[in-house]
Amino acid sequence: MTDVELHYPMSRTCPFDPPPAYAELRKSDPFTRVRLWDGTAPWLLTRYDDMRVVLGHPQFSAEPLREGYPHVFEGRMVADKADKSFLRLDAPEHDRLRRMVTREFTVKQVEALRPFIQGIVDKLIDQMLEGPRPMEFVEQFAQPLPTEVITHMLGVPYEDHDVFHRATRTQFGSKSTPDEVRASLKELMAYLDDLISRKQREPQNDILSRLVKEQLEPGHLDRGAMLNITRLLLSAGHQTTQNMTALGVLTMLQHPDQLAAISHDPGLIRGAVEELLRYSSVLHTGARRVALEDIDVNGHLVGKGEGVICAIPSANRDENLFPDPDRFDVTRDAGPHVAFGYGIHQCLGQVLARAELQIVLRTLFTRIPGLRLAVPFEELRFRHDMFVYGVYELPLTW
Repeated sequence: MTDVELHYPMSRTCPFDPPPAYAELRKSDPFTRVRLWDGTAPWLLTRYDDMRVVLGHPQFSAEPLREGYPHVFEGRMVADKADKSFLRLDAPEHDRLRRMVTREFTVKQVEALRPFIQGIVDKLIDQMLEGPRPMEFVEQFAQPLPTEVITHMLGVPYEDHDVFHRATRTQFGSKSTPDEVRASLKELMAYLDDLISRKQREPQNDILSRLVKEQLEPGHLDRGAMLNITRLLLSAGHQTTQNMTALGVLTMLQHPDQLAAISHDPGLIRGAVEELLRYSSVLHTGARRVALEDIDVNGHLVGKGEGVICAIPSANRDENLFPDPDRFDVTRDAGPHVAFGYGIHQCLGQVLARAELQIVLRTLFTRIPGLRLAVPFEELRFRHDMFVYGVYELPLTW
């Protein structure tokens, strides 16, 4: 396939928008080959309807060990191939393992957690108000909030957060070498293995203790799978929400008319969170699959063994579903977005992420109405080189 000219991942020109090539491809070539770092050329899908077909089809596999699966970064390939959590498995094993933790992230469970989340948000805002200005929002608010929530739920000591934050930076970085990722995985898995042993000796009222008692000890779950599920819940539980929180606050600050709208009418906040998720799409490297047989996708044939990358940010800017898609509008019906994926692999923690973002928007701008950027927007550093998009630092003042 020497005629493949497009390289993936593609570069953004505006920090808030997907690569401009996506809009062009949606119109002219929604199924196109792209070249990856290893020379392979999977299909890149840019239209919403095509992605829903792929992500909802049981014969498009999510397993990274299968021949033809597209690996976006060399280092990330090591992490993906080592991952035996349900995120990287197909049905029926995916369904069996996912059911073991589904009840922990239901609407009912998350609603019961709202006072706890509110308490953390209030504490972090108190610290902001009492501390020096400007403050660094990512380090002092966006990172601690989801980390404290997920460690509380899992039963992981919050004071150990440097261990998994360090692991996340390495395992999700586009420039991490395979050896760096292997060393990071070894360190993290050793930490989690010790933690699970502690839960076996001294179980508590948390997700990991329940998994040990109900699944690991009776033999429904082996230790390797337990380690991988723990790793998934821990990394996904803080990484995506951290970046979405910081990017969401920045987006509101850069759209003062929309911020004024939610401040005037808090009833808009739920819809504003959905629009932020659609508009930002922090999983900017796409959902990846490989075809297990020849499959027709809305008239386009994907051959057996061919890889597919579903460009989530492009689907969330598809003009056929979202009129004037590059406009940020908190009154828009953004509900059909695919920021959390689609099909059986869609994000397990999406109810929790929504709750955290809603509480942040409702509380932060009410308690600190004069919140603003402390540096010129042009000085901000965005996470173009990471698997999950966001902003590295966000200096704020008021």
